[in-house]
Amino acid sequence: MVTIYKQFINENKRNLLIDEQLEEMYRKAGYQGVIISKVPLGHQVTIYAEKPGIIIGKKGGSIRDLSFLLEQKFGLENPQIEVRPIDNPELNSKIMANRIRFYLERGLPHKRVVFSALDSIMKAGAEGAEVTIRGKLTTERSRFIKLRSGRIHQSGEPASLIDKTVTYVLLKPGIIGIKVKIAKPGVFKPQIAIRQIDQALLANILKERESMTVQEAQVESGVQEQKNETKEVIQTNVVKEGETT
Repeated sequence: MVTIYKQFINENKRNLLIDEQLEEMYRKAGYQGVIISKVPLGHQVTIYAEKPGIIIGKKGGSIRDLSFLLEQKFGLENPQIEVRPIDNPELNSKIMANRIRFYLERGLPHKRVVFSALDSIMKAGAEGAEVTIRGKLTTERSRFIKLRSGRIHQSGEPASLIDKTVTYVLLKPGIIGIKVKIAKPGVFKPQIAIRQIDQALLANILKERESMTVQEAQVESGVQEQKNETKEVIQTNVVKEGETT
């Protein structure tokens, strides 16, 4: 008998295998992720990609092949596949990491690829971006380059709001690691909580403030009168001393 815990683990394991399979198949389409949900007629499969046309294929031929694959290999019942495009793919760290990976596989210089990726991310309106490449880049000795543009938090709560992705590419010298961090627009704006204040409490606060203002005015007027009286006394004393002399 399969318990609810084992069923939950098996479903998540199956979804992970499907995600890895789709990422391997549709890397050139800018594959971003998949959401699988149970519906009364079977399973709803929603795929997010930068170029949905590559996944759909000519007259939906690729979709039919994918549906057959998901049903036979992964056991999905009547999979209903939907492909959705991604808004602002330059602000998605997974897409940008796969894009860097694709250009490195084609043999382009790594610095040119990284600078181009950073430029595209910042032009899309990001708060900041950071790209790190580690491995045997130019020599037999492993090293890394880290390029940053804009503002990127490395610790604290703001660091958890940054979109991060790590991927790898196998080249002739060896495996190259790629890490992309993107701070999306508006991610660092402070969250201000607005509270409803009791009107009676607000009226009492304003009344106390007015009374304090009146008291301060009275104190200032009293101090000014004392200064004037002291000044007059000093002037009279000076006049009397002059007359006696």
